[in-house]
Amino acid sequence: MVKRVTVAYALWAAGGPLGLHHLYLGRDSHALLWMLTLGGFGFGWARDALRIPAYVNEANREAEPIGVRTRSAMVPPPVGPVRFAGQVCVGIYFGTVALIGLNFLSYFYLIVLPLSVGAGVHLVSCVGQQTSDLGKTLTSCLITSPIFYGSSLSPLPISIAASITAAQHRKFKPPRPTGCTEVLGPRLYRLGLAWLAFSAPLGYCIFYNTTATLYYLSDCVSALLDVFWFFPWLRGAVEYILLIPYRILCALAGGGYTEEAWRKVLEILLKDYTEREKEALKVLLVDKEATFEEITRSYRELAKTWHPDHNPREEAEPTFIKINEAYNILLQRYKPNRFK
Repeated sequence: MVKRVTVAYALWAAGGPLGLHHLYLGRDSHALLWMLTLGGFGFGWARDALRIPAYVNEANREAEPIGVRTRSAMVPPPVGPVRFAGQVCVGIYFGTVALIGLNFLSYFYLIVLPLSVGAGVHLVSCVGQQTSDLGKTLTSCLITSPIFYGSSLSPLPISIAASITAAQHRKFKPPRPTGCTEVLGPRLYRLGLAWLAFSAPLGYCIFYNTTATLYYLSDCVSALLDVFWFFPWLRGAVEYILLIPYRILCALAGGGYTEEAWRKVLEILLKDYTEREKEALKVLLVDKEATFEEITRSYRELAKTWHPDHNPREEAEPTFIKINEAYNILLQRYKPNRFK
């Protein structure tokens, strides 16, 4: 099907930062790059305003018979400074996202980071009619990464090394057979999987840090309210003031949520355990999904088993102390007055 400049410009204006015009023109690598970088950080989307006619002509040439559009496999495409700069920038960007969302993984600096940077560089290498050697690009990343092991600036030299390797092994993509137009559904499915693979670690990191922050704030609020336990009326006044932002939000949204619903929301958001609480759960031999009643039941059974008065073994007393400490840690989490 012949591609039209007017349609491409309309999609560029409506969803250019999401790569809709590139998706229309069959440039899936370019579309994915725009989805992950919001239009090349805005600069690429603005540049597309001048490049769209050339993109449309290129897409229409792809629909011509193979004999008319055959490229020489011996002659590599020219080196483009814009493409090279894009490879370096996107490689750094992918590496930075990996540093934010995946740095807790084992062998992060040896495997995960270089593969992330290499994926970003190769994505830019595949934009348009060009491509590169993925294996050699990733190999250069894996070789460069140990030199800068543990440095937060390591995405820069790794990306430069990968971009140089990709430029040295640049080549044209093989022409597609005439009439070979892939259905939009499978293309969107693959793009969606790639987008999820990129965004899921970052989203998890943001959610984890958000819940950790809420957990800390809720503990601070609870500690502050506990100070006023001897003046119930003062405690109620302080709690009312602290909940004013929530009441304003409900009023603006037109919702009728109660403070009890707010507490339930907090409980859901704060379900993630701290490291101390995870260790306490292990000591009491229960999993993260256990209810407070199950935790208490396990604690009582273990305390009965390891109580020094009933257990003559040498490790009974330290184990019993450890069990009590673990239960007290979890008791602070589940105590009824936590949000009251």
